[in-house]
Amino acid sequence: MDRWLIRRATVVTMDDERRVMPETDVLIDGSTIGGIASSNSNEYSVPPDHVIDANGMVAIPGLVNAHTHCAMTLLRGYADDMPLMPWLEERIWPFEMKLEEEDVYWGTLLGVAEMIRAGVTCFSDMYHFFEATARGAIDSGMRAVVSGVLLGFVEDAQGHLDRAIEFASEWKDKGDGILVTMLGPHAPYTVNDEFLEQVISAALDVKVGIHIHVSETKGEVEDSLKEHGITPVERLNRLGLFEAKPVLAAHCVHLTEDDVAILAGKGVGIAHCPGSNMKLSSGVAPIPKLIDAECVVGLGTDGPASNNNLDMIEEARLAALLHKLEGGDPTLVPAYQALEMATRSGARALGIEGEVGQIKPGMKADIVLFDFQQPHLVPPHDVISHLVYAARAGDVRTVFINGRLVMRDREFLTIDESEVYGQVRERLRRLT
Repeated sequence: MDRWLIRRATVVTMDDERRVMPETDVLIDGSTIGGIASSNSNEYSVPPDHVIDANGMVAIPGLVNAHTHCAMTLLRGYADDMPLMPWLEERIWPFEMKLEEEDVYWGTLLGVAEMIRAGVTCFSDMYHFFEATARGAIDSGMRAVVSGVLLGFVEDAQGHLDRAIEFASEWKDKGDGILVTMLGPHAPYTVNDEFLEQVISAALDVKVGIHIHVSETKGEVEDSLKEHGITPVERLNRLGLFEAKPVLAAHCVHLTEDDVAILAGKGVGIAHCPGSNMKLSSGVAPIPKLIDAECVVGLGTDGPASNNNLDMIEEARLAALLHKLEGGDPTLVPAYQALEMATRSGARALGIEGEVGQIKPGMKADIVLFDFQQPHLVPPHDVISHLVYAARAGDVRTVFINGRLVMRDREFLTIDESEVYGQVRERLRRLT
């Protein structure tokens, strides 16, 4: 792969020192970050193949969407302003029963295009036809953690599980390192104990993680207490699900003190989805309490049928604002913490913190350049504040994933947008 030099950027490293470095060069050497140095140094033993003048731009680690259902782009706007369970049972699941594998492939490419334009370089997905999601990620050059959704009540649930296990085993090393696989039991209320035990055993055997919705609604927790006498978190812990590594628990809105202690003690990654939780009126996750307990908290959009976009800058802003309002304290979830949840902590929640989430030598080169020569980003008193409270998806100019240039000056280099739009339109004629 080529060597790229990003020149004269303001670099937000998200490293342990929380450095923000003006007038800085970033060298991309193959798939990794080869070095970071002052733009005045000009010390490169091997000249770069290409140079990007990033004067006036801010470089950040690629944003990590820790929980979504990417191909639900096909259902964007299809079922709005409804409570979660009627939304699922009356609108979403009946639509999804008509989906074919290639529908999910093109729906994934549509979502990937949206995410790259918004500075997302990695997404964690749980959906039907998971092989199609994986193909879409690899074909577009997008880093992805792909989990096959498992529902205990569908016809041939055991067959779906067998296929998911095979996928998790055979695909986890594909895509030149940009693809990670997990098993994705949908939720405690859609999968029984016996099925969950099979999932846990397979995850430990294949050495992959588990991605699951947990305690998203008050009704889910109340039903669990009636049926099992314990909360969903306590039930999953009793079954041994948290012994798999990593475990990604989406939502975690309604938690007891004991639940929080379990999640912290087991090192469970939590995907906070404020936009979707607000839209579906699911509630407000106790994020400040979880962070105080040293839980690993990332951010996710959830699917574009319940958000209705895949914009992680918007999600970071919602996280920062929502908890200030809910807690009556303007110091809760400050801008840096919100951005960290969208980058480094999201990578940690997915178990890939050793590869992405920071701009430092040796990390994978997932780097996003924001154009700060915009009226809403001037004057640059505080770059972090601007990224969370003022920036927009349209400010993203250039994106590298795994050292590969996938978008430059808003032009895609790996995705044919017109073909994606055409394919989506054609498939919606059949689906709707």
